Amino acid sequence: MATGGGWAPARSVERHGAPPPRGGGGGGTRSKSVAPGPRRPSPSPARSRPAPDNGGSSDSCRVRVSVRLRPKNSEDLAHGSDFDSCVELQPESKRLKLKKNNWSCESYKFDEVFSENASQKRVYEVVAKPVVESVLEGYNGTVMAYGQTGTGKTYTVGQLGKDDPSERGIMVRALEHILSSMSFETDRVAISYLQLYLESVQDLLAPEKTNIPIVEDAKTGDVSLPGAAVVEIKDLEHVFHLLQIGEANRHAANTKMNTESSRSHAILIIHLQRSSRIKEENSSLSNDTHNIFPDDLPLVLKSKLLIVDLAGSERIDKSGSEGHMIEEAKFINLSLTSLGKCINALAENSPHIPTRDSKLTRILRDSFGGTARTSLVVTIGPSSRHYSETSSTIMFGQRAMKVVNTIKLKEEADYEILYKKMEREVDQLTSEMERQQKLIKSEKMQLDKKFKESERSFHDLRMTSNMRIENLEKEKCQLESTVKTLMRDLEEEKGQKNLLSEQIAELEKLLNKNKQQQLENLSRTKILTDTTKEHEKEMEELLRQLQEERHCSSSLKDRMSVLQQELCDAQSSAQESMARELEKKLTKVTEELTSQVQSLKEKISELISEKEVIYEELKSTQEKVQQEMWQRQGLEDQILRLERSTSDNYAEESKTSYGMVRSGSGLGNAAFVSKSGKIREALSGQRGTISKIFEEVGLPNVLALLKSEDLDVQIHAVKVVANLAAEDINQERIVEEGGLDALLSVLETSENTTIHRVTAGAVANLAMNGSNQGVIMNKGGARLLANVSSKTEDPQTLRMVAGAIANLCGNEKLHLMLKQDGGIKALLGMVRSGHADVIAQIARGIANFAKCESRVISQGHRKGRSLLIEDGVLTWMVANSTRFSASTRRHIELAFCHLAQNEDNTCDIIASGGIKELLRISRESPRDDTRNLAKKALDSNPAFLREIQ
Repeated sequence: MATGGGWAPARSVERHGAPPPRGGGGGGTRSKSVAPGPRRPSPSPARSRPAPDNGGSSDSCRVRVSVRLRPKNSEDLAHGSDFDSCVELQPESKRLKLKKNNWSCESYKFDEVFSENASQKRVYEVVAKPVVESVLEGYNGTVMAYGQTGTGKTYTVGQLGKDDPSERGIMVRALEHILSSMSFETDRVAISYLQLYLESVQDLLAPEKTNIPIVEDAKTGDVSLPGAAVVEIKDLEHVFHLLQIGEANRHAANTKMNTESSRSHAILIIHLQRSSRIKEENSSLSNDTHNIFPDDLPLVLKSKLLIVDLAGSERIDKSGSEGHMIEEAKFINLSLTSLGKCINALAENSPHIPTRDSKLTRILRDSFGGTARTSLVVTIGPSSRHYSETSSTIMFGQRAMKVVNTIKLKEEADYEILYKKMEREVDQLTSEMERQQKLIKSEKMQLDKKFKESERSFHDLRMTSNMRIENLEKEKCQLESTVKTLMRDLEEEKGQKNLLSEQIAELEKLLNKNKQQQLENLSRTKILTDTTKEHEKEMEELLRQLQEERHCSSSLKDRMSVLQQELCDAQSSAQESMARELEKKLTKVTEELTSQVQSLKEKISELISEKEVIYEELKSTQEKVQQEMWQRQGLEDQILRLERSTSDNYAEESKTSYGMVRSGSGLGNAAFVSKSGKIREALSGQRGTISKIFEEVGLPNVLALLKSEDLDVQIHAVKVVANLAAEDINQERIVEEGGLDALLSVLETSENTTIHRVTAGAVANLAMNGSNQGVIMNKGGARLLANVSSKTEDPQTLRMVAGAIANLCGNEKLHLMLKQDGGIKALLGMVRSGHADVIAQIARGIANFAKCESRVISQGHRKGRSLLIEDGVLTWMVANSTRFSASTRRHIELAFCHLAQNEDNTCDIIASGGIKELLRISRESPRDDTRNLAKKALDSNPAFLREIQ
């Protein structure tokens, strides 16, 4: 579970108006109006879009109000008949009729009217779905349920329906709708679930968080709840889990009105954050607009949806609250009263809206008269016992329909994402720069290593060259020494040869000289010849060796010259080429390193300058935010001082406007005239006077005046009792104090028409209470009413008498006694007046009788032909079913359908021509339930099917 981190706004863009309609057409464009300024301004310009609404202007949206009627429960059925209802719905015209008593009703129009058979899906699609779609487009929204305890607010709003999806309420369906429309890659949705209990805001998801403060932004008027848990959700199972936790922590209690009565106001806050792009759709915008909202500026739509399940209003005497529950009810009613005051002030365009009277009105400040699209569903019950609560609920809804909200779209430039993006880019560039630096460093190290290796190789090569040169020089020296030695040997051999040549010449001379002596010394000549041959061989050998030495010397000279040339070439070319290559490599590497270092320095300087610009902008933004916070703190201090100075005035206003005296319903001639403003003021004054008389004189003294001999005093006393009897809280007390006996005595003894009319009205009011109906019958009330109807022709008196008998017809236990006392014949006999209101009461009484009789027969408690048929009611209905007004026809058709459910009435219906009426009702009746009853009667009865065929 996380608190509301990550939802801080950076820059808001407000758009006035409701979201444009979906789909095609030309109504989907939006215009933007921006003022030129710096590239990143702190305050953002507002852009408006049109807000079409059926009930508002182009930039406003009226609060939409719907009514939902709760089906009758076992308690309603136990206290009276099915027709003891004060509400009549007209869904086709979106109207509701509220019946005060038998002769007075008022009609109200709402945006939608839901019958007791309306499904949860239809309620959501009409009430909440437009608001949810508006919230998805960036607008704030509120969906709220208001009504009396036990009328189905929590069922409509908070029903989980985990096992049965058709039973899901607005909370679950709204979250399901939102989750299906969100993209979790770019969007976020989170919820807070709170309750307002005993005027303290508590967190339902974190029960340890109590008395959460409500903070209002003095500049924008936004309401926030710092400290409340904000949980981000991803799927529907998580939603069910959180809502179950919240419902388990919500305060509830068992009362007479509701077994699981909510004792606190539940508020579900759904926070949405969706990514958005501002598209320039108006070509007339200047270039400065593009500078304010560039294409790459991240924008988010931040909206909020409040789903409010209000605790029901209640009366202590009806709910049976005791002990601590009384304190709970007091705070509930106080907060609802404050809400009603705000609605009244907004509906009347009052300059002062008392939103600070209650924490509920402070939380809902944006929902009524604010910037949110608001939809309200008021829930009511059908029972006449709770007429005053139902009337108050309906009037609350009517006043709420007059409240107009100004819809605004908040679109924020997400500086947090922009800052993170820039920070990420700076980090990436920094890491890239560090990587480049490391790469350059590594390349430099590698180049240094290569350079050192080249130096080492050059040094080794030079050393090798030097060594080779030295070796060559040594070899040269050795060769020179060898050549010298050979030359010396050659010179020696040459000297020896010369010596031998000289010796040969000398020998030749000797030979010539001794030629003559050759003969003489043959032996000596032979020796000399042999010696000469040997010397010649030696000379040839020496010449050969000399030749070889000469050849070797020339080869050595050639080799030496080659070696000297190689040595010179090696010394010159090796040094120069290697030096040049190394110089070229070093120059190239140095140039590359210099260029890379220069480019990196330029990038680093650019990044540093951009970083300084961003830091300066962030610093200026922080200073502006700090200044706004100081201004806000100053405004809050001023507001607190104003609140302290005006707290006494608020206390006095609340004391003076807290209590109101409840008045009764008026009787007499004024009850039958048109419902204009002046007549209502007169009736209000009359009821106030009667209530004061009742409080000051007391009921026993008022009843004693019924026996007065003064006719005017007696008439006024009967009127007072009749007005008191119109309030359900006085009916049992009047009977207990003997008021019924006194009224019946006056009805029997008096001959005055006014006395008859007002007394019959008082008895009719008392007959609305189921416990009083048996007492009236036992005391002969039906017989007295029948006698009065036979003696008078006054339509107003007959209307009162018919209304009283119609109320008695709704009790199946009294049917036989009512027939024996002539009540049915008297009811049918009053048709002679021809007055529409009298005939309407007669039709209502017949419908009550037929309905209750059908139920008793279907349960097996009674058999046989209907008592109505015995007195000729069926013949009258067949003859007159289409003559009267729509409401009267509906009662007659309903009675006809219930009579057709009893098989013992089949022959009479066929004989009277009722088959045609049943067919007509099954096809043409405006009410679905009546048509279904007629079809059921026709399909289930074989005799009817044979007649149709």
